[in-house]
Amino acid sequence: MTHSVYVTAMEPGTGKSAVVLGLTELLSRRAGRIGFFRPLIVSDQVPDPDIELIRGRYQLAQTYSQSYAATSADLHTLSNHDQYDVLFKRILAGYRELAAGVDAVIIDGTDFTEASRAVEADLNIDIANHLDCAVMLVVGGRGRSAEAVLDAVRLALATLVERGCTVLGTVCNRVDPAVADQVRRQLAQLEGAGCGFVLPELPMLAAPTVAEVATALSARYLQPAGGAAGQDSSPVRREVSRVIVGAMSLPSFLERVEQDDLLITPGDRADLIAGCLAAHLSGTYPSIAGLVLTGGLVSEPIRRLIDGFGGAGVPVIEVDLDTYSTTTAVSGIRGAITAGSPRKIEAALRLFAEHVDVDALLKRMAVNRPARITPLMFEHDLGERARAAHRHIVLPEGEDDRILLAAEQLLHGGSRHGDNGRRAEGKPIVQLTLLGAEARIRARAVALGLDLPGLRIVDPETSPWLAEFAETYYQLRKHKGMTPELARETMIDASYFGTMMVHRGLADGMVSGALHTTAHTIRPAFEFIRTAPGISVVSSVFLMCLADRVLVYGDCAVLPNPDAGQLAEVAISAAATATMFGIEPRIAMLSYSTGQSGAGADVDRVREATALARARRPDLLIEGPIQYDAAIDPEVARTKMPDSAVAGRATVFVFPDLNTGNNTYKAVQRSANAVAIGPVLQGLAKPVNDLSRGARVADIVNTVAITAIQAAAMEAAAAVPVPLLGGVS
Repeated sequence: MTHSVYVTAMEPGTGKSAVVLGLTELLSRRAGRIGFFRPLIVSDQVPDPDIELIRGRYQLAQTYSQSYAATSADLHTLSNHDQYDVLFKRILAGYRELAAGVDAVIIDGTDFTEASRAVEADLNIDIANHLDCAVMLVVGGRGRSAEAVLDAVRLALATLVERGCTVLGTVCNRVDPAVADQVRRQLAQLEGAGCGFVLPELPMLAAPTVAEVATALSARYLQPAGGAAGQDSSPVRREVSRVIVGAMSLPSFLERVEQDDLLITPGDRADLIAGCLAAHLSGTYPSIAGLVLTGGLVSEPIRRLIDGFGGAGVPVIEVDLDTYSTTTAVSGIRGAITAGSPRKIEAALRLFAEHVDVDALLKRMAVNRPARITPLMFEHDLGERARAAHRHIVLPEGEDDRILLAAEQLLHGGSRHGDNGRRAEGKPIVQLTLLGAEARIRARAVALGLDLPGLRIVDPETSPWLAEFAETYYQLRKHKGMTPELARETMIDASYFGTMMVHRGLADGMVSGALHTTAHTIRPAFEFIRTAPGISVVSSVFLMCLADRVLVYGDCAVLPNPDAGQLAEVAISAAATATMFGIEPRIAMLSYSTGQSGAGADVDRVREATALARARRPDLLIEGPIQYDAAIDPEVARTKMPDSAVAGRATVFVFPDLNTGNNTYKAVQRSANAVAIGPVLQGLAKPVNDLSRGARVADIVNTVAITAIQAAAMEAAAAVPVPLLGGVS
């Protein structure tokens, strides 16, 4: 059965996109495979921001063209009933095609941008009825009293009920916080409102970014050169909290500047331009969002001055309009929640989680958790388990923008919230220590507009722990020729310092590699954390999140050419890792041959490794040698290994060498649109994990969560004696 929800409003300006995002987030981790459908978009010439946001964030398999049925132009050409029916048939066909392959569909109603309100309201009601969807009504509360909000709800509900719609719930959005409780109490008493929720106004969700302002004004970028960058940390993606006009003296002006202000001033005011950029760079004033220079008055000397402040990270744009016209135009620009506004996305999801009783909503929708595990479900569970573990993680690369952006998510609870919503909100996923120069880290966080509550920053060069760490390292490595002087110099390195924090129990785990190589990240761990009892080699796995399951691939990052004993250890370690993350281990020892069908040194090595692993862990389900198709495909398994408990059902795949493993995980990642989480290092006595130097913010968040879970599992297992593997002492 496909569960479908039609999210609609009866007027513009309700903030419907935030509700659509929150509902999609909820269903993505409770309903399995989801689809997103817009019956009508504004134009097929410009990408629809809601489709781009939802398809990208939730990695939907559907194409862009499958995500909508018609445009506003199609609606405007309707002149008679027959054409209206043609439009609905097109919408119905598009919806059914999409719904056939998913478990739930979120349908995003029209935006009330061009046609009359009455026409679009009727259209949304007719579509919801034709598609047999429950309606989630969104009512705008901005600028309204409590009674005015409730009157709007009553009117909309009366229309929906009269037309035969099934109302799933009612969301009063963008409500003045001062009257939110009053609206919430009275909404609960309204008949026919379904599940009623009130979301208070959050100004940043409607705030435009500097890039949106520049686009609306057709502005020219002076800094950054060339305009908008594509990264999450791009300064042009900063939201504008308010607009302030520079017309007074610099000292008076600076007294009035607040965080995330957009400063508008004539292009010939060199004193204000230089003063604002210098104040921003100093870190002693609030971080401004950007600078708009008006009148087309920017001279060549001022351009050179602006170029000299390029490192300030402040977007500077130029327009030909006068200051008054520019200010008037900017005040009318409304921002959208887009794929390029990660902070808005996180804020909208936190708002939804805090104020929506999702248990009641899911019960009304009759949505049960499916047996399959989607990537978003798995990522959500990672965050919840890490939060429950209460661990402290050190990140040595504290001055990297991606680390700072990930830190904000981790300290604010991430973007995935518990199904109870309100109880999970605001609780950090982990405690964090960042390594680096505190002044630079704090200044960069301010420049990025980040809020990092409870963050600890340690500079290895000035830390009171440095001498103690150096002495510990010297004692551990003096048999290798280490000297006290070299030990101190080595401990200044952030990777060594962070690893020593883990070794000494000052942190539970470490994540690094956004800027450093894998070797640089894990070498300190090899030197003094070393392997866990019973394990002689460190290896790695990737958690491969496919559309409907999570598999474990190893080793894909550490061991180039493992011998039979090492392969056996990889299998045993990978089984423990799988169990740690809720995956039942059924281990396939991969080769180019299945069973007894082939021979040769490579096959014999896998066959020997299988025998060793079975002897050491007879409780595990292990099959090998086995080909990949026989391991994963039940039909092939019935032919090649009909009596195997693993064939066709494997969850842990052990590759014969690094060449095979690394190429296979990347091939599956790209061709199957899988989310590859890792590499997750296994075999160390305490958790240290490596990042790709191309890691995204989401990758960092996931890896930190995994490290916290590993730390808790290792602590729990520490009291249980572990038998040594044969031949290992």
